[in-house]
Amino acid sequence: MNILVLGAGGIGGYFGGRLAEAGVDVTFLVREKRKAQLDRDGLRIESQYGHASIRVRSILAPALKPGYDCVLLTCKAYDLDGAMDAIAPAIGKDTFILPELNGIAHIDQLNARFSKDRVLGGTARIAATLTPEGVVKHLNDWNFITFGEQSGVMTPRVEALAALFNKSSAVKAKAVPNVMQEMWEKVVHLATAASMTCLMRAPVGDIVRSRFGGALMLQQLEAAAAIAKHNGHAPSDAFMQSYRELLSKTDSVYGTSMLRDIERGGPIEADHVIGFMVDKAIAAGVDDTLFRIAYTHLKAYENRRAAGRL
Repeated sequence: MNILVLGAGGIGGYFGGRLAEAGVDVTFLVREKRKAQLDRDGLRIESQYGHASIRVRSILAPALKPGYDCVLLTCKAYDLDGAMDAIAPAIGKDTFILPELNGIAHIDQLNARFSKDRVLGGTARIAATLTPEGVVKHLNDWNFITFGEQSGVMTPRVEALAALFNKSSAVKAKAVPNVMQEMWEKVVHLATAASMTCLMRAPVGDIVRSRFGGALMLQQLEAAAAIAKHNGHAPSDAFMQSYRELLSKTDSVYGTSMLRDIERGGPIEADHVIGFMVDKAIAAGVDDTLFRIAYTHLKAYENRRAAGRL
């Protein structure tokens, strides 16, 4: 199987890099500046699971042609339209797409553009970022990638892809028959953590050590779970227990990628993640007060950024 990875940032760089390190046929579709870094320095990863410097194949958009079995799509949600245009020339008769974006709203967009039978569902549980020097920096001990057919059928292509990822000891990959449930649970986690860490401009531990922070964090988690339940994907008891514990740790330094984007003055996925949950909360009749406050906070940030007033 030959794989095209869109981008070589935190997520694409880590998972695509680990595939290449394991000998899988991987090509990175990147912009000129990133290609120059990769050609000069290789793909560099810093991780507790092993540092790596890997010579990888990269191409620019004008050179892209069909011939790939799988496209690993790891863009930010606000870049999805451009990303779909970018990968379109690579899509052949049997090419399938594995999107690893935050949230779930992108699935309908990809289905409409490329057809549902080409598009897998997927989640990545990892904290990674790209440094200005071009190093993929793995920030915690999460290294999970999960995917499956939207239909729930376990197909040879998802099993084969999982086997390729699991060639690397630095990745924990799983093909599942219930990927849409997995994606909704990821939304519950992400919407809670992103809304709270961005609203408070602090990682989890700093929030829960405050007088009301821990209770507000769990209130937000329960609201997100109620939204998922209304949409037919109630989180499991094990999931809820795990995240109640994770989001209550007083010593946690866990901060979301959206918080890191704000701290560097970058664009954010306000509409795709938090705005999505506000709309779903309204439809479900769930108390969305905290989500509306967080969403307003994020949109105000976007407005200030657009006006050059950060």
